[in-house]
Amino acid sequence: MTMLTLPTLYTAADGRARFRDDPLPLADGTPATRLSALMASGGCQFRRSPPGFASAFHCTTTPQWLVVLQGRMEIGLQDGTSRVFGPGECFYSNDTLPEGAVFDAAVHGHRSRLLGDEPLVTLFVRA
Repeated sequence: MTMLTLPTLYTAADGRARFRDDPLPLADGTPATRLSALMASGGCQFRRSPPGFASAFHCTTTPQWLVVLQGRMEIGLQDGTSRVFGPGECFYSNDTLPEGAVFDAAVHGHRSRLLGDEPLVTLFVRA
């Protein structure tokens, strides 16, 4: 069976955001067009961010897929690690605030910033 490996941003047991790479089976379709199972979604939104865009640390409020359509974005974590995503790349953003926790910008979430001089265009697909 063919597989894709897709990054997932999640909240670990210690409340900190982490990345992991999750396999996605492509069991449907034909040998020329392998497909994943159909996944439900709760709608989608497009976003355009101008050059210079950067966010403070924050948590994802609603689990969602983020697909970069134009530009490059860096997602940085509290531990100093980061990943860069460019056009055609995606990740599952699910680093929600742990139940009962009060947001602490020194512990929770991730930051994002645009790299380069072109606008960042992204597509969010709610899970």
